[in-house]
Amino acid sequence: MTSGCNKLDVYDWLSDMDLPANYKPFNIVEVRFKGSRKDFYINTDNLYLEMGEMVVVEPSTGGYDVGHVSLTGELVRLQLKKNNVKPETVAKKIYRKPTEVDVQKYNAAKELEWETMHRARKLALDLGLSMKISDVDYQGDKTKATFYYTAEGRVDFRELIKRMAEAFRIRIEMRQIGMRQEASRLGGLGSCGRELCCSTWLTDFKTVSTAAARYQNLSLNTLKLAGQCGKLKCCLNYELDSYMDALKDIPSNVDRLDTEAGTAFLQKTDIFKKIMWYSYPGAESWIPLEVYKVREYAEMNKEGRKSQDLTVHQQPVEEIEKPISYDYENVVGQDSLTRLDDKNKKRRKKKPKGKKETNTSGNKIVSLKKVETNEKKIVTSEEENTNGNKPKKRFNRNKNRNKNKTPNNNKGDS
Repeated sequence: MTSGCNKLDVYDWLSDMDLPANYKPFNIVEVRFKGSRKDFYINTDNLYLEMGEMVVVEPSTGGYDVGHVSLTGELVRLQLKKNNVKPETVAKKIYRKPTEVDVQKYNAAKELEWETMHRARKLALDLGLSMKISDVDYQGDKTKATFYYTAEGRVDFRELIKRMAEAFRIRIEMRQIGMRQEASRLGGLGSCGRELCCSTWLTDFKTVSTAAARYQNLSLNTLKLAGQCGKLKCCLNYELDSYMDALKDIPSNVDRLDTEAGTAFLQKTDIFKKIMWYSYPGAESWIPLEVYKVREYAEMNKEGRKSQDLTVHQQPVEEIEKPISYDYENVVGQDSLTRLDDKNKKRRKKKPKGKKETNTSGNKIVSLKKVETNEKKIVTSEEENTNGNKPKKRFNRNKNRNKNKTPNNNKGDS
């Protein structure tokens, strides 16, 4: 609760400072509830409270509620002044610190919020109501729930309240909010990558028009200019005043300039650099002109004279030489997976020719010369086969031997 990332978080920069001995601490405490809802309560019993601590407070409609302390001490006085609240008007009190039973009931109530919201949406659809229930906030004692919804107009939800009271057996409160308030309660991330301004620090929602985008030379793309709420982004107004001051030095009605080479048309205006870019019809390049030159040429056109060719102001394109970097280079992914295999091959020692070697068991290893001679013999025999000098087959020799022998039948006759 005090990490600095909460909605509408306030940093207590007085927490590390020692207060005077006779100082009476401010007895009003700021308490934070679900979403960005905050309220002020009187610490009647002078309880010692720290930021992020749970307290049981007095709600506006009976029972009790549970919240977290978001600010104490003198900074609460500044928050009251900021919200135009007088300390005398604060009437609700802090009852006590929560017991274990209070914490269990509070956690059980918070677990029911998601299911209750979806059931309420289904009841609204069955009745055909044009409304969107965006959030549900249960009271700490689990006797009341506040339903936040958005709608384009007024909605008659009397029948819906009856059905929800029968289904949930609690007291029902319906509260209509705007699109921006809905985004503030739900939170989220913007296109800039940071958390939404409306859910972190922005509380004053000012109107934003498309004129703010035109003054800043932004493309009128509704998908890019709209925020999570569906309205124009609030950040379009952040730099609008700076652009309005800079536009005072930019001449108006200079969309075209009559020159000796033809009519040049305005393509782009760099407001803060005070440079205006022109181009001729059919030309591929733009010509930058400073503001005082544009004024000078515009005055010449009003007098009926044509200005000189704008290509005189065009700067030649210089080839950018790539700097030679001698520093560290990232070579991740450039190495081959088989780079270690080549190194292992190089490390293998060649065996000397003609020498006999013995292995660890004492057996002799055939020398390389003998292997080479055997290979040569095999090669020569293969060459002879190819040349036609085939060796005599073994079955031919056996055949000649059989011719010299007499058969067994002739032995008996003799």
